[in-house]
Amino acid sequence: MRHFILTAVFAVTASVASAAVDIKTVTSEGGINAWVVEEPSIPFVALEIRIRGGASLDEEGKRGAVNLMMGLLEEGSGEMSAQEFQTKRESLAASFGYRASDDTISLSAQFLTENQDEALALFKQSLINPTFDQDAIDRVRAQVISGINSDAKSPNSIASTYFNASAFGDHPYGSSMDGTIESVSALTQGDMFAAHRNALTRDRLFVSAVGDVTADEIGPILDDLLGDLPAEGSALPDDVDFGLSGGVTVIDFETPQSVALFGHAGIERDDDDFFAAYIMNQILGAGGFESRLMNEVREKRGLTYGISTYLVPKFHAEMVLGQVASANATIAEAIDVTRAEWARMADEGVTADELSAAKTYLTGEYPLRFDGNGEIADIMVGMQMIGLPPEYVINRNDYIEAVTLEDINRVAGELLDPEALHFVVVGQPEGLVSTE
Repeated sequence: MRHFILTAVFAVTASVASAAVDIKTVTSEGGINAWVVEEPSIPFVALEIRIRGGASLDEEGKRGAVNLMMGLLEEGSGEMSAQEFQTKRESLAASFGYRASDDTISLSAQFLTENQDEALALFKQSLINPTFDQDAIDRVRAQVISGINSDAKSPNSIASTYFNASAFGDHPYGSSMDGTIESVSALTQGDMFAAHRNALTRDRLFVSAVGDVTADEIGPILDDLLGDLPAEGSALPDDVDFGLSGGVTVIDFETPQSVALFGHAGIERDDDDFFAAYIMNQILGAGGFESRLMNEVREKRGLTYGISTYLVPKFHAEMVLGQVASANATIAEAIDVTRAEWARMADEGVTADELSAAKTYLTGEYPLRFDGNGEIADIMVGMQMIGLPPEYVINRNDYIEAVTLEDINRVAGELLDPEALHFVVVGQPEGLVSTE
């Protein structure tokens, strides 16, 4: 009996790679889609699983439930205590990962082929049959609360908390997925089972496997591993507009150095202009010492050790963000220079030399990402989540090369808005006051 439908095979051969990466797309008999790269030369398998929803699925009044639940999946399951589970996992030389983010649940397993059956059975036990014992809940809850308390004293976390709350309000993006001390303290064992039932479901699964496993084998493996998860989860949140207008917010915090988080609305990942925006951002602030902002703010003026920008295309909102730290006496100047460079790029665009250098870097570093089974599996599952086809690994650099100077300069003028930039500054900045 055939347990899968082989729908496509593609290959990418990076100039720095020793072998091609052949992506096979598979649908199991139970309807689970997966991408597979067969690499039998090393008896090792990396499995990556993503489930859309993540911490955004916290029920009302239960902020932090999904995050806490994910921290408990290896803290006891089936008939095993947390210690027994860890001892068994270590005896198998297996590695499991359980993480939550705003938009996703991330699950991973890496194991030797000779231990595959036992490793997958143990991994399945943690996913399907967690016990959520009260002592484990109390122990992990204390760790989460410790982290919340630590964040409350971190200028970067304070800036992020204010920025997100102001930009997104009551939407899940407006609050930390860790929850608050009050919300986490109130979570019960029943809340953990509810969060598990809502977040770990089959309807939003994305799976990749790389290593000593074949396309013929992966279908039955996935049906056994994931087939007992609930068929559907709770509804995803609505999309949300970026709601923070331009200006400055100063949050008083006793420290010799102020930190600033800044940004405005961004661009969707599937926008036709995304690659132009991506290259533009590389030139503006993502390119390290080669970026304009690093050159102007650090190299020319010595106002900071580092400044960076990044595109944030979340599933329900998009942003262009940046961050910088400077002494209280110089943070105002750093902000002025940043806003001026934002405006200069919007008005004048980039140069042909800047575009050529950015393309050379971005196309050259891409093959280096395919370095190991785990890295390849992670890339593939990420591609699936944002709707990219398998052949993207072949064509990605072509997309970069196709961007013209005219494309970038048009997108810079459309996307970058210095007047819309909002700076959240945490510290005791001199010569800088809130504009609200």
